[in-house]
Amino acid sequence: MITTEQREKLRGWFAGRLPDDLFEELTEITVDREEITVIGRIPAPRLAEDAPAAERDAALESRVQEFRERTREDRMAVARDAEHRFRRKVSWGVECGGQRALFTHVAAPVMTRLRQPERQVLDTLIAGGVARSRSDALAWCVRLVQRHTDDWLAELRDSLEHVQRVRAQGPDAEPDQGDHAEHTDDEE
Repeated sequence: MITTEQREKLRGWFAGRLPDDLFEELTEITVDREEITVIGRIPAPRLAEDAPAAERDAALESRVQEFRERTREDRMAVARDAEHRFRRKVSWGVECGGQRALFTHVAAPVMTRLRQPERQVLDTLIAGGVARSRSDALAWCVRLVQRHTDDWLAELRDSLEHVQRVRAQGPDAEPDQGDHAEHTDDEE
């Protein structure tokens, strides 16, 4: 579980590190214990407004594949830096013409293979003390089955951020530079 500030710094690092012409827009960065997923928007292919659905789908698929191949080396260089810095694998995806495509992604074992959005739910439950393990959290999720999950998890994440801020202000926290004025003999 990372704080909003940590998430903002991570997004800022990627925004600064990615080549300017890689994406039209950096649309989303998500993170969990194993993986950082970077999603950006790329231009949709130009088609006639009345193009059939099959033509549109084929053009989008082709555009995504072309982008993936053309940018592989740049994305791999950024991923190497990020994996060294953040100690997580980096996965990539794009949004193109209203569709989303993931190129690579970690499938971490937890009784079954789960993608990052599902693992984030489990990790939040563990961090909040609701479950002891991912397996325990998964069983809890199955019992809950979508009953108030989005609102409840957002509230839990906010609470965890508050706990982290309070912990950071504890007696073991690094003092701020402004908290301690230098004492000189002239002041006595």
